[in-house]
Amino acid sequence: MLRALRRRILTPNVRETQLARRGFHVKNEEARVQLETVGASFLQGYAYAVEARNAAEADEWLNTIPRAFRGFAYEGAGMGAAMLDSFTGTQKRLTGLLEGEGRHHDYMILVGVGWAMARLPKFLWPDVDAYDPLKRWLILDGYGFHQAYFRTDAYVRDPQREHPFSWGAGYDAYSARALDQGIGRALWFVGGTDPDVVAGLIAAYPEHRHGDLYAGAGLACTYAGAADEHELRRFAEHAGEHFPQLAQGSAFACEAREKAGLTIAHTHVAAHVLCGGRTPAQAARVCTDLIPAMRDAGDQADVPAFETWRQRIAADISTVPYVQKGATA
Repeated sequence: MLRALRRRILTPNVRETQLARRGFHVKNEEARVQLETVGASFLQGYAYAVEARNAAEADEWLNTIPRAFRGFAYEGAGMGAAMLDSFTGTQKRLTGLLEGEGRHHDYMILVGVGWAMARLPKFLWPDVDAYDPLKRWLILDGYGFHQAYFRTDAYVRDPQREHPFSWGAGYDAYSARALDQGIGRALWFVGGTDPDVVAGLIAAYPEHRHGDLYAGAGLACTYAGAADEHELRRFAEHAGEHFPQLAQGSAFACEAREKAGLTIAHTHVAAHVLCGGRTPAQAARVCTDLIPAMRDAGDQADVPAFETWRQRIAADISTVPYVQKGATA
């Protein structure tokens, strides 16, 4: 009874994810339903994380979410676990989530931690040193997504405004870029999955931000979907010189879905269009094969190993169309 009350008190209202309420573009009814189901699945995962007795029970409940939307539920669970831990002064729930079935959903859970940071005062932020130093930058992706999704006037409709940010992982100069990757992911939702609208939103930002924004949008259009092959090709044309970043984001989405066993039909379409004709498994393998050793970055490097990794993926996956071993081009 107390856990159910905790869930009711802590869980945001699902109405906050409705496109009309957010003032987001509606491309068509199918896209609207898809995006609103994503939001509802996120909040369901959040609710499970804060109501469950432990991480194992949360995993049991999360695995009842349909495969297409389960990753978003784990993203919500990451936020819920981080919020719950902030009130207890531990990282027990979040650690349990990442060590259980959630280890297959670590991309999404870390993004969810960023949502929690956006809702919590800074003194309650989780200790980022506790997480994988390579992937913890995804936390800022989640923070940036939250701000663009819920503070759309400041982060999207006023694209020239700067938002200084600092956290405990260092590389403060890079933090703005990691936030932009999350903002770009949110633009896929703000633009209602319409490639022309999303590209127009990106174009309104200063040019030096476009690459990271397209990377985030590439992740979203592959993972969240609601665009057909023709629309994805048009989006790739809009990206122009930033296509390598768009492809890198798409490859990240393939890796996240493949690792979690959540690959769906749309993932195949997006991987084929944006990742040089690869399957999701082949695009995911590019990501895992190019993971840098942490020593490659070094304490004096200008960017973290995470950015080195992204650059390697972008260069590899967008250079030439994929050719199977033994086949001719």
